[in-house]
Amino acid sequence: MMSVTAMRREQSVPRYTSYPTAPHFTPAITGDLYEKWLRELDPSHPLSLYLHVPFCQEMCWYCGCHTKVVARYDPVARYAADLRAEIALVADKLPGRFSISHIHWGGGTPTMLSAEDFSEIMNDLRYRFDITDTAELAVEIDPRTITAEKIAALAAAGINRASLGVQDFSPDVQRAINRIQSFELTQQVTENLRAAGIDQINFDLMYGLPRQTEREVLNTIDLAHTLQPDRIALFGYAHVPWMKNHMKMIREEELPGSDARYRQAQQATERLLGLGYRQIGLDHFARGDDAMVMALDAGRLKRNFQGYTVDDAAALIGIGASAIGRLPQGYIQNAVPMHSYAEMVAAGRLPIVRGIALTEDDRLRAQVIERLMCDFEVDLQAITRSFERAVDYFAPEIAALAPFAEEGLLHFDGNRLKVLPEGRLLVRTICAVFDSYLAGGTARHSKAV
Repeated sequence: MMSVTAMRREQSVPRYTSYPTAPHFTPAITGDLYEKWLRELDPSHPLSLYLHVPFCQEMCWYCGCHTKVVARYDPVARYAADLRAEIALVADKLPGRFSISHIHWGGGTPTMLSAEDFSEIMNDLRYRFDITDTAELAVEIDPRTITAEKIAALAAAGINRASLGVQDFSPDVQRAINRIQSFELTQQVTENLRAAGIDQINFDLMYGLPRQTEREVLNTIDLAHTLQPDRIALFGYAHVPWMKNHMKMIREEELPGSDARYRQAQQATERLLGLGYRQIGLDHFARGDDAMVMALDAGRLKRNFQGYTVDDAAALIGIGASAIGRLPQGYIQNAVPMHSYAEMVAAGRLPIVRGIALTEDDRLRAQVIERLMCDFEVDLQAITRSFERAVDYFAPEIAALAPFAEEGLLHFDGNRLKVLPEGRLLVRTICAVFDSYLAGGTARHSKAV
């Protein structure tokens, strides 16, 4: 019989890159309301930007992103023009000129943009905003498609951090996920980026992939370590073929089971710690001198749609089809279909199709969940007091967590909740207890581990 803890690993729970999570966004949040929210922002507080480029040269079967494969550059060029138009729309709605502390390019594959288009968009951003001298300018890169010309354009535009998709170096696993990428290629791109002055390097690795064993996971970590990345993100593959049709290309019988996934995650974590990386929350690891480690030690680590971050900007502005933004008032999301997004931008409309306005209860629970995801502990009494709520506000949740304590997954010291090492891989399941939307929702999520 499966143990209670093992059954918890099988639970479907959100990744909590936001609270409330995206499945609970509604069409009640419109472009008009978003414009009002933008006009209420304080120009003395920096912003951060996320730009989404939903194109790839080929489809990786594990991918959960909003992206599409294109054989010609024409649709990418048109989309680049749409991004520039949206940047102008948003900037015109703001109540002044804002500084920017973070820019993150995600996808898809942002470097599907030509060197010229990427440079022009970055020039637009510098024309419309003041990018601070200490700003982190990050881009996600597919090593299989990056060119020397594009690396030069990234460096000239001020990019100082690159995240390289790796996943697994095993050729057998790569064939099973339709992503053939040799270690030698990854090594060459890493060296080329550093030679160009882009010396902050992240690697994205995965466990739970088809045909993947503990041996493949550990070998990939050891090979990745030889290239000395500053950060490693270790994600569990989320098999959601009901959401992403291309995942049906992955043979379910080749996926590791729950126990095997758990061992892969556990062994990978131990190996990374043994190699000198610090664990950052659930699935990130960083070298000891990294800014993320310093933020963790100072209790300032944050979590957003890009994962763990040191970004503490008052608002995150999402640009591009499907992009999600976060403002003090709530969350917004742009139209997902690219034709809908393009039509709205061409009409001079902010391309918002849904979102959610935050209540005080949302803000309170979001703090609890963020601290658990970041620090693995939270002072419930301190947070409820800061929101002028009764000390027993979370009494039902504390009662619901009693079985977790009995299983040795967490510990209560008064109103301070601490996730024990045995429970860290299940922190999303623990956070779900504080999620007031989850019980009444119909969204399907990935497994806890």
